[in-house]
Order: sequence, then structure tokens, then C-alpha cells
Amino acid sequence: MAFEIGDKVIYPNHGLGVIERIETKTIIGTTCSFYQLRMANETTVFVPVDNVDGVGLRRAITDDEVDRLFGLLGDGNIDSHQNWKGRFKDNSDRMRTGSIYDVVEVLKNLTFLAKSKSLSFREKRMLDRAKFLVVSEITEVLALKTPDVELRVEQTLEECFAAKARNAGKPRAKAAPEPVAAPAPVAAPVVAPVAAKAAVPAPARTAPARTVKAAKPAAKVAVAGSKVASKVKTPVKRAVKPAPPARVKASTARSKATGKAVAAPRRAARAS
Repeated sequence: MAFEIGDKVIYPNHGLGVIERIETKTIIGTTCSFYQLRMANETTVFVPVDNVDGVGLRRAITDDEVDRLFGLLGDGNIDSHQNWKGRFKDNSDRMRTGSIYDVVEVLKNLTFLAKSKSLSFREKRMLDRAKFLVVSEITEVLALKTPDVELRVEQTLEECFAAKARNAGKPRAKAAPEPVAAPAPVAAPVVAPVAAKAAVPAPARTAPARTVKAAKPAAKVAVAGSKVASKVKTPVKRAVKPAPPARVKASTARSKATGKAVAAPRRAARAS
């Protein structure tokens, strides 16, 4: 972006300045052109012509953009970050872009936060810088006095906070219940014919193998038994010799003939 002498430009994070000269200088063997800016506080700043985009040097906004700026300032949209580290990083990045609209966002956020808690020293300084940049640019564009612009900015900020409170107090509209579709008829399960399984012959059962006992231990047991049996002596029963039957018959006949009782025969003596 090229500028000419007399253009009013905005130097990011420093405010409004006027280009007084365009001069060429040689620094450490390198020759380049510079824009010489005179800032509002009467300080002089040199900006390299080749680094205008990197610095963020831009022209001031127009009258139509001022109306848009106030609309953004009072729309009620405020980002309230609770984490100080993340909030400060976001605001610092916005301030470095050089866009007046980003600066307005920083102004809204920090002003709203200052109403509920005390700001740190670095955030207070950032809030003052954001307010200065917005007021100074609007004052230069509209050719108004600084107190009048400051009053209008403060009134617009109050409208912003009131709009935010209204939005927060509105009950959220309940979502209409979704129509419940009738359950689809459940079709009877189709049973596929099961193919008959071919009969598989059962495996033949084999008789469990019998363990054959060794013959030698049995023989030993039999022999041992025979030895034990041979050692045990069985008692010998003595036969009792019966009395000779002839004598008994004779005695019986004699008794019948004589009619006398005959004495019973003596028991035979046991064989010795």
C-alpha cells in the first residue's frame, strides 16, 4: 500500500499520524525508503516503505465506517474470558493487528470486565490505549472535539451492556418435540429350511484293553500259599470202632427167649 505526503494514517498501537516526508536513507550499507510520520503527541516515527504491510500501517476510516464502528460498539456481543492468561493473549493479538474493529472489541471486553472486578496493571494500560485509539481516530475523521467523542463512546458502551443483560435474561425457546413415527410392522422371521444332516455312523466302541497280569508274581503267591499250607498241621480225627453187631443181635434174641432183661452192652473202649 502506497501513501503520499499529507495522508492521515494509523500506526498500530500508537494511533493517528500524518505523513510529512518520504526520504531515503542508507543504514549499514543498505539503502531503503522511509515514511516519516508525525504522531499526535508530536513524536516522529520512521516506517520502512517495504515493510508497510508487516507493520500494519493503514489509512484512517471514512465517515461511513464510523457509523459501522458505533454499531459494533453497541451490539451487546462481549467475549468474557475467565482465564487471565488466555484473555490477555487474545487482546494483545487484536491490538497488534492495527484494525480499529479489533481495538473496539478489546475496548468492550475490558470495560465490561472492569465493572465486575479490578483489572491488573497491564490490562488497565491496555484498556486506556484501546480507548485512546478509538476516540482519537473518530475525532480526526469527524472533526469533533475529544470530550464529545468520549461521551458518545461511553453512552454506546452502556447501551452494549444493557443489550447483553437483556439477552442473558431472555428465556431460551424450547425446541418443539420431534414427531414420533409409528413403529413399522415387524415381519415374521423367515425360517430357512434346514437341510437334513447326513447320518454319520457312530464310531465303533472298542473294548478297553485289559491288562494282563504277569504270571510270575501269581506263581510266587501260589507257591507261597502252598508252603504255608504245608506247614500247618491238620488235626487227625480218631475213628470210633462200633460194637460188633453179632453180639447185639444175640443179646436181643436171648432177652426175647428168656423174657429177662439183658444188660446193655458195654461201650467199646476207644481205640488207643
